[in-house]
Formats: sequence, C-alpha cells, structure tokens
Amino acid sequence: MTVGFILNGEDVTINCEPDIKLIDILREAFGLFGAKPGCLSGQCGACSVIFNGLVSPACLIPAFRIRGSEIITIEGFSQTNEYQEIINGFILANLKNCGYCQNGKILCAEALLDKISHPTREETINGFSGIKCRCTNIEQLIQAVDIIAGMRRRQYGRSA
Repeated sequence: MTVGFILNGEDVTINCEPDIKLIDILREAFGLFGAKPGCLSGQCGACSVIFNGLVSPACLIPAFRIRGSEIITIEGFSQTNEYQEIINGFILANLKNCGYCQNGKILCAEALLDKISHPTREETINGFSGIKCRCTNIEQLIQAVDIIAGMRRRQYGRSA
C-alpha cells in the first residue's frame, strides 16, 4: 500500500503494509527515533507524536490511518521557536524529566498551549494525562506551563 502524508512539514510517501504502526514507520523508514517504543499499548506516552493537531501514541496508529494526515515528531518540532520556549519554561520551573518521557511532555505542552493560551490547573493536568511517566513533579509541570504561557502572551501579545 502507498501512503502519502505530511511529516514535519514535508510531503512524504511510503510503501508499506496497512497494519504497520506509525512508530515503526518513523523509526525504520525515516530514521526518527524521538518517539520511543515503550509499552506499545498506548499507555505510557513515550511514543507521542502530534497527529493532526492532537498528541497521539504512535504505537497505536496503523499506516492506513496516516494517509493524508499531518504528523509532527519531536525532531520536527525541535526546529521551532516554540520548542525553545518550552525548554526554557521547563528549565525556569526546574522541571526534571527522566529523558524517556521528555519528548512526549514537550509535545503535550505544545498541543495544550496551541489550543488554550492560558490553561487552568485542571486543563494542564488533563493535557498531560497521556504521559504515564511519573518522574516529574506535577506542581513543577503546572508551573512550567504557566511560565511558557506567560512568555507566549508577552511575546505574541495574547490576552490572558
């Protein structure tokens, strides 16, 4: 089966079996290793990507579902100004990550702040519900999101 989609802003095409998972496509066909195979059941968040605007586990998305979609991996997102804002916000909040979950948390922060410019505590907690790694203090995560939201409001003139 031939599948065309947008990967990190570029039109790509791949020939593959319809049931091969996106995580395998990213790693094997494109050499993108930022999405990590963790539980392979969609529970841990280590394989998170932004799939059509939503953070999604790449281990659950079969090839036939990616036709015509837009996928952003941590490798693609790391080339943006927003990525650096998130990293800076994590640093300012003294947010510690184990490294295995960090890419998923970065993408969750972006997806959340892309939809809600100043999320509440509950919205932030819900925005990270797909990441099951507990290396991060939730209060520091909420603080980091608040810092990033504040930086974006100041930079882009967004209202609270």
